[in-house]
Amino acid sequence: MLVDRARAGDPRAVARLITLVESGDELLPQVAAALAPYTGRAQVIGLTGSPGVGKSTTTNELVRALRARDHRVGVLAVDPSSPFTGGAILGDRVRMQDHATDPGVYIRSMSSRGHLGGLAAATPQAVRVLEGAGCDVVLVETVGVGQAEVEVASLADTTLVLLAPGMGDAIQAVKAGILEIADVFVVNKADRDGADATVRDINGMIALGERGPGQWRPRVVRAVAARGEGIDELVTAVEKHHGWLVEHGELRRRREARAAAEVEAIALGTLRDRMGSLRAGTPLAALAARVADGSLDPYAAARELLDQLDLSDG
Repeated sequence: MLVDRARAGDPRAVARLITLVESGDELLPQVAAALAPYTGRAQVIGLTGSPGVGKSTTTNELVRALRARDHRVGVLAVDPSSPFTGGAILGDRVRMQDHATDPGVYIRSMSSRGHLGGLAAATPQAVRVLEGAGCDVVLVETVGVGQAEVEVASLADTTLVLLAPGMGDAIQAVKAGILEIADVFVVNKADRDGADATVRDINGMIALGERGPGQWRPRVVRAVAARGEGIDELVTAVEKHHGWLVEHGELRRRREARAAAEVEAIALGTLRDRMGSLRAGTPLAALAARVADGSLDPYAAARELLDQLDLSDG
């Protein structure tokens, strides 16, 4: 079976499983059931930030540092889809050629396929595949994001927000959601002019946040990922955050919240599919006609539709 081959370290089996996830194959529930006993053990680290801050380079160096600690590493690199053609240039694996022949590393590029939030819709299930395949750490690199694409925080145990000097006002970079999701800030390209000001601005913003006793205070790490500088300090900060998560029971809470969101998304997707199959026929068409002519309000129509819709799996 594919799951057994993936567990044995067959990269082609892992690739096939993720393809099943992305395509929403009818075998997916069986695959998920087979993977379930092996999931929930990997540390999931999210990397996000604006385009050009060096996410792929930082990911590449993180893989190197984690492999030096004898961790099996999975990488999911999400690339944006063209709003015109729907295509995507899945280029992150090109930047990670150093690890292409390492059997302890699996790298997969995924197209966002228009999904908002910086991730692809299939990313949570793809993380489960890599967990089931025996990865100790899964790195999830988002598309280049702005101020509101914070979905990675709901997927990761630890979220890294990357910034770079010279890419605009640092206060703009960390407001509107990005500040709240960061467990560790990485000021990459810290050899450039303005790095001290960027670090100072971020620390100032962190100081403004209200945190009770025992709450995590985001760390700020300087790095020059292109030269491998600051990566050991970054790994240390991630390890400290992981220790805090375990000590305060936050790791369990985050993973339960992640599982709840995943279950809800699957349930809503199933309901959406069933609704779509009814769109051109009864009872939805009949209810829509009554709403259109004013004999029924949309809320009553929705209640009636749900009453008539068979929500069982049968």
